[in-house]
Amino acid sequence: MAYLSSDDDQADLFSEVADLSLVRFLLADLHDDLQGKVKRFRFLTDLGALLGPRGTMIYGGHIAYNAWAEARSSFVHGNYVATVLLCQSLTENLLAAFLEGGFTDRLPERVKFDETLRRCQAQGLLDDQDIADLKQLASLRNPLTHFRHIDDSHNLDRRSIATGQPAGELLGRDAWFAISLAVRMLAKPPFRLDQ
Repeated sequence: MAYLSSDDDQADLFSEVADLSLVRFLLADLHDDLQGKVKRFRFLTDLGALLGPRGTMIYGGHIAYNAWAEARSSFVHGNYVATVLLCQSLTENLLAAFLEGGFTDRLPERVKFDETLRRCQAQGLLDDQDIADLKQLASLRNPLTHFRHIDDSHNLDRRSIATGQPAGELLGRDAWFAISLAVRMLAKPPFRLDQ
C-alpha cells in the first residue's frame, strides 16, 4: 500500500481505494438484508408512538443521547451485539441521571446498576417487571463484554448449543428485547414530552 502525500485530496485515508469503490461496498452493505432493515425500522417507527407526541427527554447528556441514537441505527442495520450494549448503556445512564436530577439523595460517584434500580423502584419509577427485565438486559450484556467460559450458561455459544438455535438468532432476539425495553423506559411518564 502506498501512502499519499499530504498534498493529495485523500491523504487522510491512507488508501489507494477510490471513492467509487467504497461507494460500491456501502451500497452492497445497504442492500444486504434490506427487508430485515425495513422490518426493524418499521418496528422502531411503531414503537416511537409510545414516546409521546412531542418525543422524550433523555436524561444523561451526550452519553445517553448518543447511546439511544446509535442503538436505533445498530438495530436497523442488524448489529445486534451493539444494540444490546448500547441499550444497556442508555438505560443505566438514563435512570441514574434521572435520580441525580431529582435532587433527592446524592448518588455515589460510581453507582452500581442494582443500586440505581433499587432507588428508581423506591421512587415509583420502576415496577417489579421493569426490574426483572433490566436485570435480564444486564445479564445479556455481561457475556458480550466480559469473557465467559463455554461452560457458563450465559456464554452465547453455550446458549446456542443448549437451545439448538443459531447464535445469530439468539443475538437477534436479544436485540429486539433490548430495544423494546429501552423504548419502554423512555416512554415512562418522567421522560415523555406530552405537552
